Amino acid sequence: MTTEPQFSEKIQEILDKYFNDDAQTIFNSSDLLKYITNKTKSANSGSKSRSSFGNLYAIYVLLEDYKLKGFIENPNYSKYEGATFGDLFSRQRELPFGSKLQNHALNHRLNEEFRKFFPTTEYIPIVRDLKKNRYWFNENLIIVKVKKKNFNLCEAILEIIEEYIKSKKDSFDKFIEACETLKTIIDHDKESAQTFILSLLSPNSDARLFEIVSYSILKYFYLDQKLYWGFDTTSLNEDYLKLYKTGRTNANDGGIDFVMKPLGRFFQVTETVEVTKYFLDIDKIERYPITFVIKSMESSELLRNKLELDAHKKYGIDVVVHSYMMCIEEIINIPNLIEIFDSSTRAGHLNSILDEIIIQSKVEFNYDTEN
Repeated sequence: MTTEPQFSEKIQEILDKYFNDDAQTIFNSSDLLKYITNKTKSANSGSKSRSSFGNLYAIYVLLEDYKLKGFIENPNYSKYEGATFGDLFSRQRELPFGSKLQNHALNHRLNEEFRKFFPTTEYIPIVRDLKKNRYWFNENLIIVKVKKKNFNLCEAILEIIEEYIKSKKDSFDKFIEACETLKTIIDHDKESAQTFILSLLSPNSDARLFEIVSYSILKYFYLDQKLYWGFDTTSLNEDYLKLYKTGRTNANDGGIDFVMKPLGRFFQVTETVEVTKYFLDIDKIERYPITFVIKSMESSELLRNKLELDAHKKYGIDVVVHSYMMCIEEIINIPNLIEIFDSSTRAGHLNSILDEIIIQSKVEFNYDTEN
């Protein structure tokens, strides 16, 4: 059985092409290359692994601007007036998977994460003039000195990121193709479709795919549940529960991923058990009851207990902790989702769940636009 080459080997291949015998020394000397290597690990994990586009695209658009303005050959980058935020942001959104990216990477997230990776470094990647809204890439991170000779990493890094994009796009194309193929055989091979969907619920799956699959499963689980409601007992409405996805994953939507009608239940999908994040979501919706769908194999009871214990450590006031914990209406973990999926499959919803995964995935990853 052949093993797929690691993306780090592709990085090494590109560095060898540009820098020959100095490639390894340059890599060892560059925090930026080490950072990019870490951020592109998911290239070898297929469509189900978390992709890192935001920070990589912030690097890409700034270095692309650097190259297009001729600063690889021109030593006067320090005199450059800087790229405008609007141009960088628009370019970021033109790239594959980038049409819904927000401004966080350009404004602070890249610099913050880079500092976490390299706490002792004196350089951050993005330099900004907030008054003029101009941006530069820190040239200290793309010019490496080896044997008294300066090497500019700009073109090599651009090619590395382009190869990463290609790798992730190829993986997603294969994912959509697999979904479409399963649709054609689902009537006589339900087991393959079930196994495929369950694989998307693994703890190391891409956060966006996990949210999409969770939504698709829960939507058809609640669809069979009927509710009678009304303003008086003589005139009742009969409705099935309906789950709505409120927008793109990772959107700045106040902590609401799904909303259920007519009950008005709120759902938030997460992969962390950091109590501050949960309580922030609760505060955003003014402590309205919320159900958390957590990408974890731990039991719902254990997850709730962990949150409460961490909350006591953080806040120390029982009444405050209690008021937050009472807002957690339900915790749905991966084993719960698997049980719900099995139930929905028995109810005949397997085909519909797979259709929903395809539809939501194409929307989320801008698949139709790019193809």
